[in-house]
Amino acid sequence: MQENQLRFRQIHMDYHTTQHIAGVGAEFDPDEFADTLAKAAVDSVTVFGRCHHGWLYYDSKKFRDRIHPNLAYKHLLRDQIRACHKRNIRAPIYLTIQWDHLLSRQHPEWITLNPQGQQNGTPPYEAGFYNHLCVNSPYRQFLEEHVAEVFDLLPVDGLFLDIVQAVDCSCQNCRNLMAAAGVNAANDTERQAFALKTINDWKREMTAHIRKFSKDCTIFYNAGHVGPRDRQIADAYTHWELESLPGGGWGYLHFPATQRYARNLGLDSMGMTGKFHTSWGDFHSFKNPAALQFECFMMLALAGKCSIGDQLPPDGKICKHTYDLIGSVYREVAAKESWCSQAEPVVDIGVLTPEEFNADGGLPPAVFGATRMLQEGGHQFDFIDSKSPLGKYKVVILPDTIPVAPALAAKLEKFVAGGGKLIASFKSGLNEAGDAFALKCLGVDFVGDAPFSPDFIMPAGEIGRDLPKTEHVMYTRGLQVKLRKGAEALASTRVPYFNRTWEHFCSHRHTPSAHKRGGPGIIQKGNCIYFMHPIFTEYADVTPRWCKQLLLNALDILLPQPLIRHDGPSTVVATLNRQKTEKRLALHLLHYIPQRRGQHFDTIEDVIPLHDLTLSIKAPKKLKSVRCVPDGAELAFTQHDGRINFTLPKLEGHQIIELAL
Repeated sequence: MQENQLRFRQIHMDYHTTQHIAGVGAEFDPDEFADTLAKAAVDSVTVFGRCHHGWLYYDSKKFRDRIHPNLAYKHLLRDQIRACHKRNIRAPIYLTIQWDHLLSRQHPEWITLNPQGQQNGTPPYEAGFYNHLCVNSPYRQFLEEHVAEVFDLLPVDGLFLDIVQAVDCSCQNCRNLMAAAGVNAANDTERQAFALKTINDWKREMTAHIRKFSKDCTIFYNAGHVGPRDRQIADAYTHWELESLPGGGWGYLHFPATQRYARNLGLDSMGMTGKFHTSWGDFHSFKNPAALQFECFMMLALAGKCSIGDQLPPDGKICKHTYDLIGSVYREVAAKESWCSQAEPVVDIGVLTPEEFNADGGLPPAVFGATRMLQEGGHQFDFIDSKSPLGKYKVVILPDTIPVAPALAAKLEKFVAGGGKLIASFKSGLNEAGDAFALKCLGVDFVGDAPFSPDFIMPAGEIGRDLPKTEHVMYTRGLQVKLRKGAEALASTRVPYFNRTWEHFCSHRHTPSAHKRGGPGIIQKGNCIYFMHPIFTEYADVTPRWCKQLLLNALDILLPQPLIRHDGPSTVVATLNRQKTEKRLALHLLHYIPQRRGQHFDTIEDVIPLHDLTLSIKAPKKLKSVRCVPDGAELAFTQHDGRINFTLPKLEGHQIIELAL
């Protein structure tokens, strides 16, 4: 089976099974396994070759001591693949990389060490297999031999290589290599850069090794996230799989933020959620059907394919009830995927991700604030980095903490000079030293930190539309700036009587306004609008509606003809994709509401329908038809001034609307 392109309906089948359980795979039936998947409309399943406990699930010739000691079904992996192939189901193979409990105990000298000389990962007397193995140790040779044997013994559609991360390691092997390379190992920045180079070099080496055995199998290295760091190593991958289980710590904002970046890196992409109520290894739990619908349909809406995580029980008997749940969603995906194949997002806003400039590589709150505000406003946007071309964007946003080096400054100034629009906030636009604005087009000069916090913004004019014309508290300290020639203040600040200290305070939280004018709060110069406060981080932290409204008003000023307008609530998610070959647009509308019903994470249980949702879409040419798909119900529409206007009678969960060009 060599059709190794990504499919829309994948299962990621875990099987991390301890040696302390007997009869492993004893109840496995290959026909029951594959028939259950096929009945649930699954067309691809990642099956397990080696798990985090360190055990193999195939009849290894070279590593017989690593075959699970209680494996009752000798050819478990092989027969999964064979049964799936008979039903035209892809079966890429899962191999753990940096977590291997057995090898960690057999070769503790291969475990990565932190700068204090301690082993990274699970302490000796805690449950878990999370010690990271170092690929600069002799473990590297084992991995090459292990992968070679997999190809020798099994048909390989693809490889999912799990836990492949840049680990700050100070083991003797790494210290020797750093010394030879002239790296100052005592310097955190240099050592971490070496760690990133180490794992990237290993990925390229492993991809070249894999290509000795297969020219077309899919290859993915999983680190639980895809971001700007991965751009430089994209040549080692065939696609992206975005692990993002909302109940497992990722939350409901991680996937939309990450996919809006990853889908622009030139490779096919797939979202990955789980059937679990919480996260991996949550046996005998079931995600609410509405939650699973939303998570998969959001993948389609953002031009991705779908993967749902599961774990086969130790006895190997697949759970019918799990696949009743999965099948209820995947049958809907199957019906809709014709309008999702080869889909390209249609966007007019590019948001420069602060992740690129975050030292630890994590997602700063401003990313989530921007995702929320723009998604709730119905805007079409990508996350981009400093290397992304800007030509397709009408507006570029720099949220809160984007330092601007000379090359980026020149790129953005050229974008604005060519008619592009720019929104920046807080420290975005400052030079790398943080002591002056590198972007002259913003029309402001840096003075310093704002003298008061909290202070207050006074909405006025267009920027203050739909807000009362009175003080609105801004909880997070902003910057003090002064206007350059040609700039105007769209809104000014008001200051409190004093900053809150132990000597001077008023009431429970912060000091009220003294009704005295402070400095400029929101500034416009030509095609640029600058906010002195970190409005994106503030919205992520405490969600003041006025921060969102001010941003949306700024976009109305700079982008008076957005791609989508609708009169629904802010809980509607609307995305627009183009299928060039089919000559049509696909408008995705979703209405599911994640709620914090427990203390630890959000979930979705109820689907609340909306009625008579009016929509206006900016269309490039005269449309032939507007219809709901896949059921084909046509919608009456009008078209004038470059916009298509129509009403959707009912939105219940997810609806794709085809706009035939």
